[in-house]
Amino acid sequence: MSNTQTSTVQEPSIDLEKRAFREGFKACAPTMPGIFAWGMVTGMAMVKTGLTIWQALGMTFLVFAGSAQLASLPLIAANAPIWVVFLTALVVNLRFVIFAAAIAPHFAHLPWYKRVWHGYFNADITMALFPRHFPAETASRTAGKVGFFNGIGYPNWCAWQVGSVVGILLASQIPQSWGIGFAGTLALLAITIPLIINSAALVGVVVASIVAIAAAALPYRLGLLLAVIVGMSAAMIVDTYLDKKEGA
Repeated sequence: MSNTQTSTVQEPSIDLEKRAFREGFKACAPTMPGIFAWGMVTGMAMVKTGLTIWQALGMTFLVFAGSAQLASLPLIAANAPIWVVFLTALVVNLRFVIFAAAIAPHFAHLPWYKRVWHGYFNADITMALFPRHFPAETASRTAGKVGFFNGIGYPNWCAWQVGSVVGILLASQIPQSWGIGFAGTLALLAITIPLIINSAALVGVVVASIVAIAAAALPYRLGLLLAVIVGMSAAMIVDTYLDKKEGA
């Protein structure tokens, strides 16, 4: 194949990925205020716990996981053994194993180092939006997936890091009475509720909410992981039941 022919074949693919990136960015754009607010809260928490500015900056860029950061901070402040801190962060972030398993088939065609790179940007909002645009049955299709994923992941990372850095640098200037964390929660709820598109999703959300509240007292925020697992299981059971009912 000549260079001209190769260029002709590649250009539509590049254009498709660019369009997919814009679609991903458009889908996640409403979540950015909530992500920014949560990043700011986490940045403030790191400094108020006793980390230096440089330690806090290093943590936000390396860890990039709000739940794990917030769960680890009390242990760091209490001078807990390093293995306890790492184990706690690992347990809190186990839900990302579920997220990765759900999305992995869509990126099986990529080299391992690219999968590792995209894995760093995987987040809760990615799991909320990506499977909705690319259901499991489209796993064999590759066009547009990387662009759409990046359109969600990159802006999400930027919003989080900007908010976190602002929180770190202005921790002593922002009073807790402002309720930034609550504002972030409200912003995220406003985005999450429209994602409930069928009965299975509704059951999953209700069950996960009940489990999260009932298991809130579990150590190391295990209630969050339990809520994710039970909620997803409930949604899958209802979805299977509805499919069988339609088939009958």
